[in-house]
Amino acid sequence: MNPIKQASDAGQPNDKRQAVNVEALLNRFGYFGVHLGLERIQRLLAELGDPHQQIPIIHVAGSNGKGSVCAYLSAVLTQAGYRVGRYTSPHLVDWCERICLNEQPIAPEALEQVLRQVEAAIAPDQPSPTQFEVITAAMWLYFAQQQVEIAVVEVGLGGRLDATNVCDRPLVSVITSLSREHWQRLGPTLADIAREKAGILKAGCPAVIGPLPPEAQAVVEKRIAELNCPAVWPQPAIETQPGWAEVASIPNWFQSKAKSQKLKAKIEYSLPLPGAVQLSNSALAIAALQILQQQGWEISDAAIVNGIAKTQWPGRLHWLTWRGHRLLVDGAHNPAGAQALRQYIDRHGDQPGEVYGDRSVVWVVGMIGTKDHEEVLEALLRPNDQLHLVPVPDHEPVDLDRLADLAQQRICPQLVACETYADLELGLQAATQNAKGVGNQPTPGALVVLAGSLYLLGDFFKRFQADLGSNLGAI
Repeated sequence: MNPIKQASDAGQPNDKRQAVNVEALLNRFGYFGVHLGLERIQRLLAELGDPHQQIPIIHVAGSNGKGSVCAYLSAVLTQAGYRVGRYTSPHLVDWCERICLNEQPIAPEALEQVLRQVEAAIAPDQPSPTQFEVITAAMWLYFAQQQVEIAVVEVGLGGRLDATNVCDRPLVSVITSLSREHWQRLGPTLADIAREKAGILKAGCPAVIGPLPPEAQAVVEKRIAELNCPAVWPQPAIETQPGWAEVASIPNWFQSKAKSQKLKAKIEYSLPLPGAVQLSNSALAIAALQILQQQGWEISDAAIVNGIAKTQWPGRLHWLTWRGHRLLVDGAHNPAGAQALRQYIDRHGDQPGEVYGDRSVVWVVGMIGTKDHEEVLEALLRPNDQLHLVPVPDHEPVDLDRLADLAQQRICPQLVACETYADLELGLQAATQNAKGVGNQPTPGALVVLAGSLYLLGDFFKRFQADLGSNLGAI
């Protein structure tokens, strides 16, 4: 039987089934690490009936912002009435978050079912697929079985050799941003990284490109010219009032006479996700949606406005309450993300119209061993701040004492305090006490920020869900 035709009701949870441990099933493949390349995923998808060839996709790459762009696109397309798949990574709390149908995570039972189909298709005499390749294959299979009309697919790492990069004719390819991340695998320079990200571009297929550093932009422009991609480089939206933005429509470059649809010159919309970077992210998403409009997809401007207003993306500039203490939580895991977080803190507060400005920040930070720790800390820290360093469980370890020395001696000697903790909870307890003026180095009235690896944030949400306030969003 064709595995694509099996489990057509896989999206419907069965209350009679026992809870399944999807994580244990996927952990069987965690030992194979990260190995970029398309041979394994192509062989596996062929065994599954090439489900990826049945699904029109928007493919999204970038160093920062790609998750937000995917969230906007999925919300709008769902609002427009389509059956929409969304694939993002990493997850915060559980694997089901990665595969969504019309904004709803796949049920654990359904994920187990497609994972077992994928596992059964793995050839025993061939190199094993990686964990990411297995979950990606499960995504393609599930979306084909569920007959999604369009899928929004986020690149996992890089682009050219990423397991998601198996579709020859994406509806639109989006590159949100580029910064120096994963350089150990993608190459040491921004040009190297840009070359890998630009690997998602396909001949003659439309592209939407965000603001890039000059050396990265040159590489992407060259690739666009080689492939003859019709491309737009949207300007960021303009904030018209707090929480509202306006963006100019893209040129009418992609529209056929048979599919004529007049676009307004500008779109004004409410922007639910905080931070100046969302002016760019939302503009990229709207540009991609307008290309779809010009291709004949039925997406009204009202659907764009209403869909963006309903967008949720937890863990990014996310305000919440932990055990009665107000926290800002953000996955600032690379230098560009850290700069965006610091900019947001300097210009905003947790209430409308409030600005933190020069108020001190009590940081609780955890990073994994492969990141650019020095550049992240340089972007975050200011005199009179505090730094509480914590480990990220079950991921590449980092020497916290070395990070503390780096922060205190080289990056910001004017820190009020710099401590390391063996556990996230201990670091949070110390930070919230000190922010209230309790402790050896009190900073009363300071803002407490939990930042760093998205895996750290996932551990936080998983462990402390019962201790969090109601402002959780869709986690």
